[in-house]
Amino acid sequence: MAMAPASTPVTEIPGSDPLAAEREPGSDLTPIVAANLKRLRVKRGLSLERLSRASGVSRAMLGQIELGQSTPTINVLWKIAQALNVPFSTLISHRDRASAAVLLRRDRGKILTSRDGSFSSRALFPFDQPRKVEFYELSLASGGVEQADPHPAGTTENLVVTAGVLELEVGAERFLVEEGDAIHFEADVPHSYRNPGVVETRMYLVMTYV
Repeated sequence: MAMAPASTPVTEIPGSDPLAAEREPGSDLTPIVAANLKRLRVKRGLSLERLSRASGVSRAMLGQIELGQSTPTINVLWKIAQALNVPFSTLISHRDRASAAVLLRRDRGKILTSRDGSFSSRALFPFDQPRKVEFYELSLASGGVEQADPHPAGTTENLVVTAGVLELEVGAERFLVEEGDAIHFEADVPHSYRNPGVVETRMYLVMTYV
């Protein structure tokens, strides 16, 4: 494993318990998402009502998120990001971090989960600023299904399965992606991930925005 030179500053990004974003109003992502959502909404001159109509997320939920009373699930974050026309990472990024090297400890990773807990996503990139390419570790429990709304036009996903098996639907097409297989697809159409196997499916995803 490569080591950083002694002269290179190394910064750790604090993270959260895998279920904390669903469970605790004070979890690490909660204030970050709250501040970013309010900043972006005000910058675009959107009321909570208008953003609710654009995103399909209830006004009450948006208000709770802005007040730091709730951290949204992955699907809710995607809907808000799309309505605001920003990359997903914009909503969960620190705006003032800058470092030559950033070390992300495994046990401190920022993890988001689906509402039923069957799907989780761990960001494998620093949150110093929004970016056009994002890298995630994904896991999907046996029998789990995760539905994804279309991402902004031009968004692509490059996915590799490292354990288990994945049934991927992209628009009207269906693919069986087995351990060691990789698939690249345009993600600006509805798509879904399903684990038809008996063990957890683990994947790595590179998402690229235009």
